Amino acid sequence: MKIAILTSGILPVPAVQGGAVENLADIYLEYNDIHKEHDITVYSVKDPKTAQSKALQSNVNHYKFVSISTFWDKIKKRVVKYTLKDLYYDYTIEYFLCEAMKDIVKEDYDVILMENRPGYALRLQGKTKARLVYHIHNDILNSEVSKSREICAAAHKIITVSDYIKGRVETTDTARGKTVTVNNGIDLGLFTPKGRDVKAVRKGLGLADDDFVLLFSGRITKEKGIMELIEALAMLEKYDKVKLLVIGSSFFGANTTEDDFYKALREAAEKVSGRVIFTGFQPYTAIPGFLAASDAAVIPSVWNDPFPTTVLEAQAMGLPIITTRRGGIPEEVSADNAMLIETGDGFSQRLADAIEKLYTDSALRLSMAKASSERAAIFTKEKYAARILEEITK
Repeated sequence: MKIAILTSGILPVPAVQGGAVENLADIYLEYNDIHKEHDITVYSVKDPKTAQSKALQSNVNHYKFVSISTFWDKIKKRVVKYTLKDLYYDYTIEYFLCEAMKDIVKEDYDVILMENRPGYALRLQGKTKARLVYHIHNDILNSEVSKSREICAAAHKIITVSDYIKGRVETTDTARGKTVTVNNGIDLGLFTPKGRDVKAVRKGLGLADDDFVLLFSGRITKEKGIMELIEALAMLEKYDKVKLLVIGSSFFGANTTEDDFYKALREAAEKVSGRVIFTGFQPYTAIPGFLAASDAAVIPSVWNDPFPTTVLEAQAMGLPIITTRRGGIPEEVSADNAMLIETGDGFSQRLADAIEKLYTDSALRLSMAKASSERAAIFTKEKYAARILEEITK
C-alpha cells in the first residue's frame, strides 16, 4: 500500500531532535524497512542532522523534507499568516502543511496518516482520494475542540494511544465507530538492565552504592509533578540516603533547560541538601543507563498524561514504579508493579509516604521489580509497529 506520513511540522523525522511522537514514528518506519510491507513517504521539517541518519537509506521508506528556517522561508511563512484563511494551527505549521501538500496532491496515495495533527484534514479533504487516518497522542480532539465534528467526520480511522484518549475523542459523535486504541511500545533491546555498568554511572553522578536513587525522566514542566516530588523528598529528611535523579529539560533538545520553572526547581532542590541531581537533556540512548543506576522510577504527573513512554521505559528496566492515577497511566501498569497515587490536596505527602514504604520494604521492591519485568513484554516496539500498520491499512 502507498502511504504518506504527515509529521508535526515542528520536530524532524527521523527523530534526530527527540520527541515522543517522532520516536514512535521511527519505530513503525524501522519495522516497515525490515518487513517491506508498504511504500511509505514521510513529510518532515528539514534538519541538517537527518542527513546522517541510516533511516534515509531505506528503499521502502522515503523522506521528503520541507525547509522552514531560511530567510526566504520566514518571508513565505508570513505570507501564509496574512493571506491564508482559517488557520487551524500556528502559521509555521500551516506553512509546512501547504508545502507538503504541493507534493501530496500529485501522488496517488492510498492512505495519509497524520501524526497528532488531525486539523490537517480541514485542508486535505477534497484535495486527495487517499483515506485520512489520524494518530492521536494527546487530548487534542474532543467535543470541546474547534471544528471537532468536521475533523472527525473527515477521518477514515482515528488511532489513539490509550483508551483514555479514545474516550476523549469519542465525546465527538462523528468519531464513534471509527476510533481504535493502539498502545505505544518501546525497544526492549535498548531498555534492558543487562550489561549495564551501574557502578560507573553512579560514580559519575556522585552517588554512593548504598544510596536509594529515585529517577524522574521527562520534560521539566509543571504538569509533570516534579515540584511536588521535590517537596516529597524534603518531607523525608531523616532518610538522607534517598536521592533524586532528574533527567530532562523543559522541552526537547539540549539548550532548553533554564526557563523560570526549571530555575524554581533548582531553588527548591537547594533546600534538600544536594539530594537532587539534575542532568539536563540527555540523548534517548543514554536513558537506559540512568534507569539501570536507579532503584525506583517516579512519574508524578498531575495532569491527564495520555500514555507516557517514560512509564514503559522504567517498567522494561525492571524498576518499581510510583506514579499517578491520571489519564492513560493506569492502562500501562498493574497493582503488582506500581503504586498509583491520587493527585490533588496532600499529593506531596502521599508521594512521600509511597517513597518511604518502598525504601523501607525490600521485599516489596523485589516483587514490584519482578512484576515490572514481566509486564514489559506487553509493550514491545514490534507489537506496536505491527498494530499501527495493520490499523492504518484496514
